[in-house]
Amino acid sequence: MNRVLLTQDELNAAMTALPSWSLDAGELTRTFRFASYLEGAAFVSRVAEKAETLDHHPDLHLGWRKVTLRVHTHSAGGITALDIALAEAADLLHGGEVSRHA
Repeated sequence: MNRVLLTQDELNAAMTALPSWSLDAGELTRTFRFASYLEGAAFVSRVAEKAETLDHHPDLHLGWRKVTLRVHTHSAGGITALDIALAEAADLLHGGEVSRHA
């Protein structure tokens, strides 16, 4: 998958398609909420498995009933198509539940 920085237009389009995500300090960020700590931990495991298949590893923070993902491509210095793919995969792995940013 392409590790070239997205143009501003591409990034704007991607953010429209990822309404639960935000841009923070050059990274895609989302906090996912769960009914229990263990559900969050299981989600972290699923995201980690997907990250391995993409060879692209987000920063994950597991907290009480929430998980925060921060995604960007270090080698490109910003957001690439790979980051968008991982964000989309995380949304699917979460099961489409509504998130609330912490």
